[in-house]
Amino acid sequence: MTGTPAHYQRYVALGDSQTEGLGDGDDSTGLRGCADRFAELLAAHEPGLRYANLAVRGRLAHQVREEQLAPALALRPDLVTVVAGVNDLLRPGFDPDAVAGHLEAMYAAFAAQGARVVTVTFPDVTRLVPLARPLGTRVDALNDCIRAAAGRHGVTLVEIGRHAVVTDPRLWSVDRLHASPLGHERIAAALAHALGLPGSDDAWTRPLPAPAVPRPTGWRAAPGELRWAAGFLGPWLLRRLLGRSSGDGRTAKRPRLLPLRAEGV
Repeated sequence: MTGTPAHYQRYVALGDSQTEGLGDGDDSTGLRGCADRFAELLAAHEPGLRYANLAVRGRLAHQVREEQLAPALALRPDLVTVVAGVNDLLRPGFDPDAVAGHLEAMYAAFAAQGARVVTVTFPDVTRLVPLARPLGTRVDALNDCIRAAAGRHGVTLVEIGRHAVVTDPRLWSVDRLHASPLGHERIAAALAHALGLPGSDDAWTRPLPAPAVPRPTGWRAAPGELRWAAGFLGPWLLRRLLGRSSGDGRTAKRPRLLPLRAEGV
């Protein structure tokens, strides 16, 4: 990256479980996640940085807009990350244009207030979950809509979805839906690179070293796929049938703009 990076003092993160930090820590010890990690990278160069994270797991794009946009605008951020849509594409009635419309409304509102807005594209989930092959075209459609909406509002777009490394299983937790600590670290590095933070580069796009034991393929992968379906897909489908969400009853983990260490982040 070239040029002098801008200075930010008020960073607010909006989104769902990925931004909340699932896969990086747990509910008993605390979640870290890509937004927290990105805030740490920012704070290394902006000692006065204050940070809020309004994300809640399980939220659909329209819920992020309805529940998080107004509180975020009230915080008057100068930097915002908006990442949502994956929960939508997992639903039967997925409409990429409708999802993008909610995202675009948030982009426009923050841009009108003068904030720098950053968003991302999503990886091909079928590389992680073979059973999800029908979702491949949905990911492409959503990413195309995000690109168009971001372009209309001067949003900084981080093309995470275009790099093969992001489907390396080591960057994902055992549920294959949330990033692992290493995955969250790479997302944070991607955001830092997009903003041109000092010391950031494109290392986040590079492949990991070859694993000592290759991942099973073909029929050898079947036992693992069955265990994954029983442990994660089954419970997820049951929640859908019951009309429940993993985020029911939950609120934002960091609703106020505070100095980075004020809540242990």
